[in-house]
Amino acid sequence: MHIHILGICGTFMGGIAQIATALGHRVTGSDAGVYPPMSTQLEAAGIELMEGWDASHLQPAPDVVVVGNALSRGNPAVEYMLDQGLPYTSGPQWLAEHVLQDRWVLAVAGTHGKTTTASMLAWILQYAKLEPGFLIGGVPRNFGRSARLGEMPFFVVEADEYDTAFFDKRSKFVHYHPRTLVMNNLEFDHADIFDDLAQIQRQFHHLVRTVPGSGLIVSPKRDSNLDAVLEMGCWTPVEYFSAQEECTWQAGNPAADGSAFDVICEGENAGRLSWNLTGEHNVNNALSALAAARHAGVPVAVGIDALGQFENVKRRMELRGTVSDIRVYDDFAHHPTAIETTLGGLRAQVGEGRILAVLEPRSNTMRMGVHAETLPASLEAADEVLLFSPASLDWDAKKVMAPLGDKCRVLDSTEEIISLLRANARAGDTILVMSNGGFENIHERILEALEAQS
Repeated sequence: MHIHILGICGTFMGGIAQIATALGHRVTGSDAGVYPPMSTQLEAAGIELMEGWDASHLQPAPDVVVVGNALSRGNPAVEYMLDQGLPYTSGPQWLAEHVLQDRWVLAVAGTHGKTTTASMLAWILQYAKLEPGFLIGGVPRNFGRSARLGEMPFFVVEADEYDTAFFDKRSKFVHYHPRTLVMNNLEFDHADIFDDLAQIQRQFHHLVRTVPGSGLIVSPKRDSNLDAVLEMGCWTPVEYFSAQEECTWQAGNPAADGSAFDVICEGENAGRLSWNLTGEHNVNNALSALAAARHAGVPVAVGIDALGQFENVKRRMELRGTVSDIRVYDDFAHHPTAIETTLGGLRAQVGEGRILAVLEPRSNTMRMGVHAETLPASLEAADEVLLFSPASLDWDAKKVMAPLGDKCRVLDSTEEIISLLRANARAGDTILVMSNGGFENIHERILEALEAQS
């Protein structure tokens, strides 16, 4: 079968392409931005990539067109597809019908931590020699790829609440029908498609409705937004986790930075986890992954051993380089809660060392100013904040960031940011760059600027 994917270079759709190729299909794809690392990953898999949305990409007609959720009416390829009556589907629907149908699906949902937790879970199953398939919205370093078909029966999927496609406005995750469901947390996000928190909660409840009575839901203790979802109706056993509170899965005797803690399962100490990650949010991620893996049959002790060898996902507190004892980290944080927890974990790690935070408010929700009110407080743990304020920002960044006083500078070019860092950074500092995009390759440019004056 010939499958053509519109929007193939997104992490999710690129994963679909790799899995379809592993199933023996001929796969081609189009995208507006064909560039590494996804382009090289796809080309290495023998997938033909085409730049742009020209109708000729769909000639001769493929057997089916898989349409990414970034595509909309008015796109030349979409209009041609519809005019010609070509068979089409969404990525989540294709995955459900061709891969997940006979699998034990372990889905990881939530506003924050989906990619990291799904990567942890896939690695635990791999360490236990279960050879899981997976589709994750990032590149887990233990695997070096974002997706694979894997062996039966287990398949780990990052379960995104974003909408499915221009013709299917349900959340992606309603297609997956998991047997094991992790819901890490829930806050208002994606203001470009949801009007309020209640709309997101309704989608989460659609997901809860699909988990069988013999399955398992893993949820945080005292997350009022998720508690409200479960109160709408739940037909599945629930296990709760918490880094602090007493429940089925909890952490004991934690190191201040979260780099080590005892795993307490049903009141018993199952072992101590010492690993390379930090922050209370990652302690919670680990507990939820261990709970999900146990449901799939992995002993807790084996899961703890696996996480001791877990390498974090690319762009999740990824150390990009060190110059003259100045460390430069890259992190995907783009929501005030994620920013605050990331900075909190880093603060516990560096102690009195200076943190220079660089933030690009790039997500649709950030650009719309939905989180403007809570943004300054989320950056309090940093010693200095450099906020990138492009012309596309819909709010007055200087006014919003005023509560941080002289600690924050608002800049409209990456050149200015790099110049300030080159002038002000000193030995022992940590530069933390936060963005959910490429940010004009600022990470490498910072390192080059520091090298030039060292």
